[in-house]
Amino acid sequence: GSTQSTGDMMSKSKISVVWFRNDLRLHDNYALRAAIDWSVTHSGVVLPIYCFDPRWFAKSSVGGFPKTGVFRAQFLRESVIDLRENLQLTEGNVCVRVGKPEEVIPKLISQLQQTHHVENVYAHKEVTQEELDEENKLKIQLEKFGVKLLFSWGHTLVHIEDLPFTPKNMPDVFTTFRKKVEDSLLVRKLVEAPKKIAILQSDSDFWGNIPTLSELYLREVNELVRDPRSVLAFKGGETAALKRVEEYFWTKDCLRNYKETRNGLIGADYSSKFSAWLWNGCLSPRFVYHQLKKYEKERIKNESTYWLLFELLWRDFFRFFGIKHGNKIFFLHGIYSEDVTVKKKWSNDVKAFERWANGETGHPFVDANMKELNATGWMSNRGRQNVASFLARDLNLDWRLGAEYFECLLIDYDVTSNWCNWQYATGVGNDPRGDQRYF
Repeated sequence: GSTQSTGDMMSKSKISVVWFRNDLRLHDNYALRAAIDWSVTHSGVVLPIYCFDPRWFAKSSVGGFPKTGVFRAQFLRESVIDLRENLQLTEGNVCVRVGKPEEVIPKLISQLQQTHHVENVYAHKEVTQEELDEENKLKIQLEKFGVKLLFSWGHTLVHIEDLPFTPKNMPDVFTTFRKKVEDSLLVRKLVEAPKKIAILQSDSDFWGNIPTLSELYLREVNELVRDPRSVLAFKGGETAALKRVEEYFWTKDCLRNYKETRNGLIGADYSSKFSAWLWNGCLSPRFVYHQLKKYEKERIKNESTYWLLFELLWRDFFRFFGIKHGNKIFFLHGIYSEDVTVKKKWSNDVKAFERWANGETGHPFVDANMKELNATGWMSNRGRQNVASFLARDLNLDWRLGAEYFECLLIDYDVTSNWCNWQYATGVGNDPRGDQRYF
């Protein structure tokens, strides 16, 4: 019977699946490129898929806030809509489903295996517990069909294999990390966006609709109306991301003054705002870096251009720090053993927390920043450090409530950047000055 099955495989058209996660772009996308390359070599087709995972809309574990609030949910919807439109320009598409990837993808593959041969699923690697659990569950399900789950690394500026140390051996202090990484700085070349993709041919129903906010939250949610006071009309998607880089670097020439203006509080251009598109991969950090280098060559190289690189390295630091310390980045006592911080008694005063969250503490700077966050899903870097410090050090509240509140509301929530920044601001993280740092 073995010749029979080989014959079947020969006649069945071959599919490589690309599972989009936080890499919602065509430019510089390793997983997409790997899937396309495989399909070209094997005269097969590509099937892109994206899952809106209901777990993202569940309640957080300490404060019970929706893990994804409407600002980021809307931004995510826009990002997937844009991804679909950009794929359609290459004669492609993306199959959209609401569900857990480890259930959706195997179910889809089992249907396709009747008439096709699915070999591999390509995706970008994540680092935190929930995502790792999802990856493992999916891998086990796929093995039943003899399908391999193959990962690329793409979230950081510096590739994990190009670090001068392994994440497990990395320094816990940013300055030490930065100096070592800068000494051997290697940023990989960009992978070109595909012009044309050989896609699985299927009817329009197969591709699925992009869910409304009400469908995501399983309750009636009004369409989001943007607050006119928002620092920037944040729109999700690769198209908006590339436009923002073009505008910030080249059209408005804001980069040359970035270091002087980056701690501003209000306005579209005091900082790059790239984080809004970096978290879900509408924008590749390597694209930003190569544009930065071009800018230095063609316009000016100064402290400001270096400072943007400095910020990208912070983002890398937090991602690798998350690999090194695992779930400790979510623990109340942080990366230290419990006894070190036991002397600190954290409060769970609900009323005090609500005053902080609603911008009613009576401290004008804190309140103004919280009101901006609640109205727009955005807050400046300086604002974030101040309100975090205030919550943990002045109100003595369980800092995880603040981290979860940010997770719910921020458009640019990035798991490792958010949780490590909160640890930093509250003195349980990686700041060498420990409990002494006030903002």
